[in-house]
Amino acid sequence: MSMWIDRYLVPPDRRVALDEIDPDDAKSLSKKQRTTIETDMQDDLAELRALQERLFAEKTRALLIVLLAIDCGGKDSTVDRIFSGINPQSCVVTGFGVPSDEERAHDFLWRIHHRVPRAGMIGIFNRSHYEDVTVTRVNGSIDRDTGLDRCRHIRAFERLLHDRGTHVLKFHLRISRKEQADRLRDRLEDPTKHWKFNPSDLQGRERWDEHQAAFEDAVNATSTDDAPWHIVPANSKWYRDAIVTRAIVERLRAMDPRYPPPVEGLERYRVE
Repeated sequence: MSMWIDRYLVPPDRRVALDEIDPDDAKSLSKKQRTTIETDMQDDLAELRALQERLFAEKTRALLIVLLAIDCGGKDSTVDRIFSGINPQSCVVTGFGVPSDEERAHDFLWRIHHRVPRAGMIGIFNRSHYEDVTVTRVNGSIDRDTGLDRCRHIRAFERLLHDRGTHVLKFHLRISRKEQADRLRDRLEDPTKHWKFNPSDLQGRERWDEHQAAFEDAVNATSTDDAPWHIVPANSKWYRDAIVTRAIVERLRAMDPRYPPPVEGLERYRVE
């Protein structure tokens, strides 16, 4: 694990306070450090494309990436900036909204399991099963004890995925309250972003501390060796993207996907 992103990894054996990670952590970097990280990210993006191709060709394992953030936290732009160069045949983005009547008739993980990426794919959950232990807790649909009990089921679910070949990486994109305000104002002032504004975002903002408490509980209760969390300082988008990209590349390197063997007797074939 690269030392500069290792500090953002949530260890499974220690409770981490979200406040330990400064959303503006990038500001502490020297100009030389920033240049190095930005240069390395271009190499990481190229390696990500190559590793993704091998994963797709191998078709025996998958990678699931989970993004968790408060409103305006940057989930959409993270997907756009990191995965825009990926072969769209091998990458699928899923966002879970309010459960349908059919989904509510099942356990809370039923609809999630259905959208887990198949072998060979990279799947990205823009909204995920973690909405069912954070948003539901803040809006009063469940209490803290129920949320923690659901986290226990999530740990078992993600262990099942890992054991069956779907590796899981999770990222909590952490922005400051001030940064959220700036991004909301930008949505109000820029006509091209009006479509992104939802009045409910302002209601959620009033319960900022409750959201942070729910995020902290969820991250600490479900970060494991098989499905680790990274708390990503996300006020600076370039730094956020560099951390997420490097973590994904390092996981894919460890998976070491391989091209399948060629057809038997390939040397005998000729194209005339």
